[in-house]
Amino acid sequence: MTDWTTTEGSPFPLGASWVEKESAWNFALYSDSAEGIALLLYAEADLVNPVFSYHFDYLRNKSGRTWHCRVPQALLRGARYYAYSVAGPEPQGGFAWHCFDSDKVLLDPYAKSVFFPPTFDRGAASRPGSNAGKAPLGLLAGGDPFDWGEDRRPRHQTDAVIYELHVRGFTNNPNSGVSPERRGTFAGLVEKIPYLKELGVTAVEIMPVFQFDPQEGSCWGYMPLNFFAPHDGYSSRRDEQHKEFRAMVKALHAADIEVILDVVYNHTAEGDQRGPVYSFKGIDNSTYYLLSGQAGNPYMDFSGTGNTLRCSKPAVRKLVVDSVRYWFQEMHVDGFRFDLASVLARNDDGSLTWEDPIDLLPPDPLGVRFIVEPWDAAGAYQLGRSFPAKACLQWNGRFRDDVRRFVRGDPGLVPALMQRLYGSDDLFPDDRVHAFHPFQSVNYVTCHDGFTLYDLVSYNWKRNQANGHNNADGPEDNYSWNCGWEGDEGVPACVLELRKRQAKNFCCLHLLANGTPMFRAGDEFLQTQGGNNNPYNQDNTTSWLDWDRLRVNQDVFRFFRCMIGFRKAHPSLCRSRFWREDVRWYGTGPTVDMGPDSRTLAFYLRGASQQDTDLYLMINASESDVTFEIQEGRPEEWRQVFDTGLVSPDDFHEPGGEACVRSSAYVVRSRSVVGLVRGRA
Repeated sequence: MTDWTTTEGSPFPLGASWVEKESAWNFALYSDSAEGIALLLYAEADLVNPVFSYHFDYLRNKSGRTWHCRVPQALLRGARYYAYSVAGPEPQGGFAWHCFDSDKVLLDPYAKSVFFPPTFDRGAASRPGSNAGKAPLGLLAGGDPFDWGEDRRPRHQTDAVIYELHVRGFTNNPNSGVSPERRGTFAGLVEKIPYLKELGVTAVEIMPVFQFDPQEGSCWGYMPLNFFAPHDGYSSRRDEQHKEFRAMVKALHAADIEVILDVVYNHTAEGDQRGPVYSFKGIDNSTYYLLSGQAGNPYMDFSGTGNTLRCSKPAVRKLVVDSVRYWFQEMHVDGFRFDLASVLARNDDGSLTWEDPIDLLPPDPLGVRFIVEPWDAAGAYQLGRSFPAKACLQWNGRFRDDVRRFVRGDPGLVPALMQRLYGSDDLFPDDRVHAFHPFQSVNYVTCHDGFTLYDLVSYNWKRNQANGHNNADGPEDNYSWNCGWEGDEGVPACVLELRKRQAKNFCCLHLLANGTPMFRAGDEFLQTQGGNNNPYNQDNTTSWLDWDRLRVNQDVFRFFRCMIGFRKAHPSLCRSRFWREDVRWYGTGPTVDMGPDSRTLAFYLRGASQQDTDLYLMINASESDVTFEIQEGRPEEWRQVFDTGLVSPDDFHEPGGEACVRSSAYVVRSRSVVGLVRGRA
């Protein structure tokens, strides 16, 4: 009896899949409006002319909106790569504004690996007509076995510390200490795992690793070409990006470090009507993108990149879900940070929906982390209770801004600082209706967007001329302060000392707050980008970590390492619930001065409920030394752990070496943070 799927193919799964029992490939492609589709198969010897073509018959090779076929291995004639040609109607306006061009060689959206021929040309995809021999192709790779062994997914809670890094920028500098052939790759990151362990971070949040267009001009990875394929440029060996990525994940897991991917599902590298036709546009433009109905400006742009993925469309939602499931199940990723996540909540007309935009993502029996950036580039700002996916963690931009302004010395910020340290319950309320948790606030002071921590205390104004946009790109207001000397040339010793102290202050407030802390790679040794706050296209020493600064700034690295250790050793800081009756707020005396001129704050955190020691913190952001009266217990009960007003190594006493407190009157130096502990955990 004839098996229909053997002769006609199966609509599931989408993409190219190997059917072992038949020694055949199944191909399935979604297109709502296509009128004709051809499968194109290429051998390595000729990337222009297909060695085999299959023209789909809708009466035989179509189910619903999915076109499919099955091709025996014997018919492939040595083909290693594949693509599609898709024909369809002319543009008709609105969501019928099609971009079909049967001469275009199109990449499968579900391709697991992308191959760029030597003659690859973005320009050929940006103009009408054939781009044969110049188009990205899908790679046929069956099985792709990998020995995961006893791989175990780590899961950190009170001790969670997230470290944001870029695969290439992290190790590509020759001074990284990484083997030359592995610099800037997944394998290079593996070589740096001992460093990550020494620093103490428990999760890495890796900037986008989806395959992106190597000729688009950016290097951060936020212009994805495909949502399944790892970027080929991050592999030290050709066509081994899957193996290297998995080996990296396995090695990080063995070191008890979670792997979180920064994922971009809000737009693609195809841009607007002037951009290239690589894949989505030519296969089904009206399905994949939000369209405006305006012939001169057909794409809605909520991402700031020219196009916006139409996440309201079931087929697009399925694409996102399938991609997340693939990276979670097949690549063993532990979590995802959704870039410009408000785009996922856009309706067809561009309005925002209050329905959960990621409710179709896989359940998390193993504790997968979902983190969202709760805004987009067109003004949507859904931080906290406003974001419709209530169970996600969220990047807390208010924490960043309030802490930056307080440390800078802006007036009237004491109430805001209290709110941020407490866990931002104004944004994430735990009342009966909302029932948020403080750990859902991902607290950060810096990230890939904006100044590095050192530049935050070294520049009042951005210096982005090298990016090629006349210094018009990047954030305008960084809430930065140069500590009295602009830039990094001829810096007086007293200014450099103040900059280090301010960096340590940021580190303290960041790691003392309830919530989930995240900081960017290199801040722990004062990485600089020379004042460039948007080096998205600087694949050079501007954005590569300068590991010589680790040697120069060992004192700052030590402080970060010790503070991370302090955070992890005190579970009372990061809790599933707010501090409530365990916290008491003070000023220099028994009451908090919340006036506009106040720049001082103290608080006591009782640790018994968390089987922890008691903590007492004193914060002085003013320009003068201030005497604080310790309001809890007797002075001799307390031991001083850190004081950013002191020079290393006295700025932090490691466990067992804490300094005794001899008086209830403690002088906190200008722009300093002091931490005391009482009792034994």
